[in-house]
Amino acid sequence: MSLTLRRTSIALKVVFLGLIAIAVLFPVVLTVTNSFMAEEEIGRHYEALSASDTAPSAPPTNSDITLVPETATLSQYGEVLLLRPKYLLHFWNSVKLTLPIILGQCIVSTLAGYAFAKMAFPGKNRLFFVYLLTMLMPFQVTLVPNYLVADKLGLLNSYGAIILPGIFTAFGVFLMRQFMACVPDAYLEAARIDGAGHIRAFLHIALPLTKPGVAALILLSFVDNWNMVEQPLLFLGDPISQPLSLYLADIAAGSRGVAFASSVLYMAPMVLIFLYGEEYLVEGIQMSGIKG
Repeated sequence: MSLTLRRTSIALKVVFLGLIAIAVLFPVVLTVTNSFMAEEEIGRHYEALSASDTAPSAPPTNSDITLVPETATLSQYGEVLLLRPKYLLHFWNSVKLTLPIILGQCIVSTLAGYAFAKMAFPGKNRLFFVYLLTMLMPFQVTLVPNYLVADKLGLLNSYGAIILPGIFTAFGVFLMRQFMACVPDAYLEAARIDGAGHIRAFLHIALPLTKPGVAALILLSFVDNWNMVEQPLLFLGDPISQPLSLYLADIAAGSRGVAFASSVLYMAPMVLIFLYGEEYLVEGIQMSGIKG
């Protein structure tokens, strides 16, 4: 392939990927910029959507979508944070659900990953194969069994019904097993010669060497559990105890400016965490496939 053809191929790939990036990022940029618009301006630009809400049988008209507000304002953010206390209540509900699951996943997944990667016990490969099968199953398949178990244990309408199943995730075990498999056996053998058992070898050798994997697990687990919908909808009957992922649809009633502002505040923790741990996430995804 000549140099000109190679450069043309690279340019086409860049343009194609750029178009995909624009298509993916446009709704996010639109949400952020529209969150600084006054409610009156939003009503003018999205008059067609407002009309469809009040009169569903009305003929469709075009919305004047714009990215730059005529006059920037923070009134929507003030209303969400100061005048709607339920938003913060459901925000902390999401925190109380997400953080225990992440902590539990880190403990269980790292220990199980070390056992599958570096310990010998009967049926290890078969048991790990079962883990892989559960990871490939659609999430909705396990909802009914989890509901029946939570009902028998008396955990319905409590956070325990969501936190306990969330801790024992097959993906976390798979990810950490791949990372633990990358730890050189010579290091662990040297530790055993010095008299260290599996616990000391895990804490002082395997765990420090797999910090990128733990960071990747934290990032992926946070996004997955921060956006949970099916679990709280099924296990939490009290609307007050539900997380922000469910309440977000109700807070926007009657005010599109509040809808944009609350959406920005909702996705802000995920964006910040990804910006902080992007390198760990990329390294974790790359290294998770090094060894089988």
